[in-house]
Amino acid sequence: MTDPHQESPPSESTVDPTSSDDVEAFREAFRRHAAGVAIVTTRTPDGAPVGFTATSLASLAAAPPLATFNMARTASSWPAVEAGGAVNIHLLGSRNRDVARRMAGPAENRFAGEHWTDGPDGLPLLRDVTAWMTGRIVERIPVADNAIVVVRITGGGVGAADDALLYHDRRYLRPGHLDD
Repeated sequence: MTDPHQESPPSESTVDPTSSDDVEAFREAFRRHAAGVAIVTTRTPDGAPVGFTATSLASLAAAPPLATFNMARTASSWPAVEAGGAVNIHLLGSRNRDVARRMAGPAENRFAGEHWTDGPDGLPLLRDVTAWMTGRIVERIPVADNAIVVVRITGGGVGAADDALLYHDRRYLRPGHLDD
């Protein structure tokens, strides 16, 4: 007898991962995967602030503290990450939707406004975030047109408690509260 609560296995099919239909299917699948929102900031070699939204942030190790994020090597911020040695990573809460939208928008608008300051390390530091970490880039691993960036965390701080800010299906969301 079949258990009605048991999920059926995915159907097997042959796909060409380079076809435009399958690339779109891949993107659509990941649009359905909710991710926490982080902002990575640094400076260009000439000192200009640079930042971008990263939903790929992950903890890699606790000792030593390492984090990773992925980014396209075609992104406007890539040259600064490629050349730089340090970054600030900001974890956003639900109160930070406007900052998330701004930092995901046109590069020339990302640092217009009062939502940031110079941090103790000279890197751009976003105000009123849930938490932030500063770190040194220890590795950049090229993968296709992208890179996995490994950061050794050297400091940071926490802000006021807040619900997480999630990115799901091209929208910023606050998670619902579940009963235990």
